[in-house]
Parts: sequence; C-alpha cells; structure tokens
Amino acid sequence: MTRISFYILKSSQEHDRQVFACRLIEKAHAKGNQIYIHADSQEQANQFNDLLWSFRSDSFVPHQLMYDTSQTTQDDCPILIGHESTPPRLMNLLINLSSEQPMFFSQFERVAEFINDNETTKAQGRERYQFYKERGYELESHNL
Repeated sequence: MTRISFYILKSSQEHDRQVFACRLIEKAHAKGNQIYIHADSQEQANQFNDLLWSFRSDSFVPHQLMYDTSQTTQDDCPILIGHESTPPRLMNLLINLSSEQPMFFSQFERVAEFINDNETTKAQGRERYQFYKERGYELESHNL
C-alpha cells in the first residue's frame, strides 16, 4: 500500500516549500528513485522545472517536463514533471505540488505532500490528509 508523508514547514512562503521539495527530490534521486512531480498547471510545472536547475549551484538533478518533446525520451529520464496526466511509466515516488491529490497516486510506493504556514495551503493539505486517512493509507507527518 502507498505510504504518504506530509512535510509541514513553518514558513508561509511558496518558494520555501518548493525549495524543500527540491532538496527532497535531490536526496531521493541519489537513492535511485524514479520520481514524478505533479503540479497544478503548466505554469507551475515550468517554474518548478527552472527551480530544479537553480535551487543549489552545485546540484544536478536530471529531470524533464512531460510535455517537452524536444528532450530525450521520457523513458531515459529519472524525474518527470507533469500537471494533467499520469506518468508514462511506473515510478516509485510522487511529489505532489498540486492543491489536490491526483487520482493516480496509489500507483506509487510513496507520496510526498508539502504543507506550509499559508492558510490556503494548510486547508488544502488538511483535505488531502483526510482523503488519504478515510481510505486507510499509512500516513506520517514531519514537522520541520
């Protein structure tokens, strides 16, 4: 069954939430995970794509936007960023940056959710937490 982790940050800044997600992605990639990053929109996916290239000057996190066909095939890339569709292959970690849980979340071994001190983000996070809990998923919370 899918294990779901909520990372609760003290900051209310969206940028801090996304930088923390980048650090977690970097660590998960180093452990050999295949990672799908789910965004709310193409705009958010593009912004996160840029951030993954620049969040740390000495970091390299190979990734690709799912709708960018100019790059290598998606089968070769360990980290994909999308917003409307399911990943094209089985991957083991879902990074959910969306305000809702994607309906395909259960195909992953793990799901990472990120909550900050923004009231809207907290309310959406509570709804997702309740959704997972009502369905019997293993939940863990990390206060940072």
